Amino acid sequence: MRSTTLFVSRFSLFVLPLIFLFTSFFLHPYFQFRPLPGNGTQAGVSYVDPPEPPGNRRQEEPFTRKNHIIRFTDYRKAEDFRNYLQKEVNFEGWEWIDRKNPASKFPTDFGLVAIEDSKSDVLIGKFEGLELVKDVSLDLSYQRVVLEEDTIKNGVKEGSFVDGKKRAGKMFTSMSFGEDDGTNAAVANTSHMKISWGRTLMAEKSQVTSYFGADSLWSKGYTGSKVKMAIFDTGIRSDHPHFRNIKERTNWTNENTLNDNLGHGTFVAGVIAGQDAECLGFAPDTEIYAFRVFTDAQVSYTSWFLDAFNYAIAMNMDVLNLSIGGPDYLDLPFVEKVWELTANNVIMVSAIGNDGPLYGTLNNPADQSDVIGVGGIDYNDHIAAFSSRGMSTWEIPHGYGRMKPDVVAFGREIMGSKISTGCKSLSGTSVASPVVAGIVCLLVSVIPENKRKDILNPASMKQALVEGAAKLSGPNMYEQGAGRVDLLESYEILKSYKPRASIFPSVLDYTDCPYSWPFCRQPLYAGAMPVIFNATILNGMSVIGYVESPPTWHPSNEEGNLLSVHFTYSDVIWPWTGYLALHMQIKEEGAQFSGDIEGNVTVRVSSPPAKGDTTPRISTCVLQLKLKVVPTPPRSSRILWDQFHSIKYPPGYIPKDSLDVRNDILDWHGDHLHTNFHVMFNMLRDSGYFVETLGSPFTCFDASGYGTLMLVDLEDEFFPEEIKKLKDDIISTGLGLVVFADWYNVETMVKMRFFDDNTRSWWSPVTGGANVPALNDLLAPFGVAFGDKILNGDFFMNGEDNRYASGTNILKFPGGGYLHSFSLPDSSEGGATTQNILLSGTVQTDSPILGLVGVGNGRVAVYGDSNCLDSSHMVTNCYWLLKKMLNYTSKNVRDPELFADSNRQQKPLHFDSNQLPSRRNDVSFSTYSSVIGKELTCGSDTRFEVWGTKGYNSQVLRRNRRLPGYVGTDQSIGQNLTTDTFNEVASELIEKNSDDSGASTYFGIFNREDVDMPVLVTSHWLLPAAFAVLGILLLSFWRIRQKRRRRRKGSGSIRSANP
Repeated sequence: MRSTTLFVSRFSLFVLPLIFLFTSFFLHPYFQFRPLPGNGTQAGVSYVDPPEPPGNRRQEEPFTRKNHIIRFTDYRKAEDFRNYLQKEVNFEGWEWIDRKNPASKFPTDFGLVAIEDSKSDVLIGKFEGLELVKDVSLDLSYQRVVLEEDTIKNGVKEGSFVDGKKRAGKMFTSMSFGEDDGTNAAVANTSHMKISWGRTLMAEKSQVTSYFGADSLWSKGYTGSKVKMAIFDTGIRSDHPHFRNIKERTNWTNENTLNDNLGHGTFVAGVIAGQDAECLGFAPDTEIYAFRVFTDAQVSYTSWFLDAFNYAIAMNMDVLNLSIGGPDYLDLPFVEKVWELTANNVIMVSAIGNDGPLYGTLNNPADQSDVIGVGGIDYNDHIAAFSSRGMSTWEIPHGYGRMKPDVVAFGREIMGSKISTGCKSLSGTSVASPVVAGIVCLLVSVIPENKRKDILNPASMKQALVEGAAKLSGPNMYEQGAGRVDLLESYEILKSYKPRASIFPSVLDYTDCPYSWPFCRQPLYAGAMPVIFNATILNGMSVIGYVESPPTWHPSNEEGNLLSVHFTYSDVIWPWTGYLALHMQIKEEGAQFSGDIEGNVTVRVSSPPAKGDTTPRISTCVLQLKLKVVPTPPRSSRILWDQFHSIKYPPGYIPKDSLDVRNDILDWHGDHLHTNFHVMFNMLRDSGYFVETLGSPFTCFDASGYGTLMLVDLEDEFFPEEIKKLKDDIISTGLGLVVFADWYNVETMVKMRFFDDNTRSWWSPVTGGANVPALNDLLAPFGVAFGDKILNGDFFMNGEDNRYASGTNILKFPGGGYLHSFSLPDSSEGGATTQNILLSGTVQTDSPILGLVGVGNGRVAVYGDSNCLDSSHMVTNCYWLLKKMLNYTSKNVRDPELFADSNRQQKPLHFDSNQLPSRRNDVSFSTYSSVIGKELTCGSDTRFEVWGTKGYNSQVLRRNRRLPGYVGTDQSIGQNLTTDTFNEVASELIEKNSDDSGASTYFGIFNREDVDMPVLVTSHWLLPAAFAVLGILLLSFWRIRQKRRRRRKGSGSIRSANP
């Protein structure tokens, strides 16, 4: 009996901890701490209730159906695809749309269907599951706006968005369609709140043919005869007296006319093939095929373009001109159809865009490597202010852009045909594009008709144009490409052309400044991040080619061995083009070397045998390099620019940093040192700083080599490993940190949402001007946090007025630092609307906006607005402030004005964590993020030794991260749809610190206020672990008592046995 009781007691006490553990686990949800009503935080993660959309959503959505493009894997009759879908998807809620146009008599590779909104998810899933279906996407519409004098108000061009209101149709960049207004200002006209980017007609006096020597070829009998020229535009009138060879006119719109009622299509055709003596075209005998793809309201749809492109392929067009463009290079049906078009040997010429003088504003499809992208110049060989600048932004933030435009041509005050008779002048890249298209038609006619398809193709024509172009003195490669097109030089190249492959550009010379900007502005040195140069492979041998073996670096002298070059490239070159990226860094043994390194890179390209041959065609491409190298600069002179955490449009609705800009609301210029921050880059170089780019997480750089890490206008999240490493880098390694934030206000973002009548979907900003909640997580170990005010106004500092444009405030800052506050209106409290974001009631408050503080061995400087560094919409620059901040963070040089005693914080500026800005929980952020749901990996833009690894920190955890507050589902590319429910909130480890109030309960673990020292909050398992430990202690205590009782009992027995 006693043994049984003992067994039960032991068993009960052994099981007791387990009972405690499981009981506490199931009771854990009831013990979790809830955020306070409204916005609150837990463990450093912000929560916000899903915002209620204004009004009733059902009533707001004026459409119940959306048109979708279903792309198939092959070509068949449209009725066969219709029957196939009707058989396989026997489900209500969708309807096939017949397309009655000239392409209907040919096989097609897509269908157009209308799908009910309420059943779209189910139906799209069923369609995409079919064997013959490639993908399903929304049918985007395109709109162009004719910019005549009455469309320019207060010196600002109006485009898709005007005064914060969206025009009907797809969003477009600016297009100049009238006389030049004489100003150098150019504004990107992306300002309607609609989902589609317009493929914009780009137009803004002179007999242009004489400048290129066209009469020299006319005298030889070359006039464009037997060349099929497709003009995708607004149509043309059949009896127009300026044209002798209008072969066909087709209408692809929903309007019942073939005529041009706007004048743009007629003008373009006149530049190419007009025969009027006052406005001669380049190739008057060219066969004109006029594709009317825009309505009188200047609207078009992707499906119209797809049908028209298919028809152009079927009709064997030789050349196609597109004086249209937009920044949405992720409109995949359109982009991939352009690839297919050029793969069928159609030479496409397109305007590069009228969004200059801003950088990073290339328009699609001109930014595609298989298309000839044309920029504009005036008759003095100056780049026109309206002409868009490179580089391409497809590759950003994890790579480097390509050189575009390909060539430039005269695009100011060009003479062309009016709608019915007579001539007029226009300016714009949509004028420069037909100049080049006319030159191409003339060059095509030089080759005998029976040999054209063997010699001429998109790659060989581009080779002739870029190799024959005249490089201009002054503009850089991202402004002029290869230079001004030269008709006669290209003619000489084509006369003796043999199919071959080549690299464009074929030379990178660091001594050729300013043409080789930005490379010529900063030499190479050991220890730096790789310098990436992204070149294009042009394969004139065949539509498809292969890189036979890895590219090879051949140094010209012994010093060339100090250069280490890694390559990334297209294994398959299609259609006609591929890429070759050089990742260059100086070896450590070259740390003290100063001088030039010369040599060349070779690439062997193979293509299938020519017609009648049996052996593959081989061509060796050569890229010449001349690089300047200097000894490794001191740490204090080296700055690292964070590119990795930048997000841009497309695919997400990333709003502009300044809400004052009402006609360009999307952030699509790349946010790169060499695009919209190029002026700042030049300033930093002039100030003696060396600036490198980081396109990978923070674990992928060695902080001991840099004076300062710059974080400017960042929209993405941070891996927990990055937060930990940056804290160590600053406190222990002495790295400096400079942060330029921007506005972030959930209420404003919610009210900026709009319904796009093209895609029949709601668009809502993915984040604010910057991702302030993410920045606050990053800055939490240093006691710094930004707020959610939207401050606008002027303040006086450094002896001058400075503009604060939609910046945020500093909400938390440690004692001992220096904080600068100014009285600025807060436009966030009055609320923002889609129609009027900044004109609501404002409250003038004294707000901190600039802070500087020492942290351990490092130093931190923060400022709440980045517009003063961004060239896109800058009012006043703050380069003086940036230099003073860098002098402090990198060199510990304290400017007397910034470090005045009156600005020293005697005690911390502190607000409760539940007053910090919250993350949006109604947006699928993972669709656009490089962090959420992604693996932490160092990419090919980092030092070679960490490629493909987790970085320099050996303790980096191997796991993906899902951020609390963000829905974890992905959506289709190019869409920005919001969700109404939020179901998952996960706790994350976060480090926090606060003021020196010392208030903490339960050792600061359960207190919702911050504690003085950074602590790890693990509330999820704290309660279960406490119960388990308690149970184990009870078991241990019981076992000790049992042993003592047995020992006493044993000793008692021995004593009683003794005599």
